[in-house]
Amino acid sequence: MTGRIESGQLCTVAPIVDCTTLGVDDIVLCRVKSAEYLHLIKAIDGQRFQIGNNRGYVNGWIGPNSIFGRCVKIEP
Repeated sequence: MTGRIESGQLCTVAPIVDCTTLGVDDIVLCRVKSAEYLHLIKAIDGQRFQIGNNRGYVNGWIGPNSIFGRCVKIEP
């Protein structure tokens, strides 16, 4: 299984104004510990978002302040 975005692929990320517009399977730019990553939203519990990758790994839960934008375009 490969990622939705491969290393080196260009993508466009739009800022998030309202986190209530986010849904499961959205690709978001977020902070995990001290680094920024593109991750999938795996689950939502109120104002908490469970993030992980496309290979089944779950990183954990983050709050809306750790999400900076949603991936809106992936270049081939």
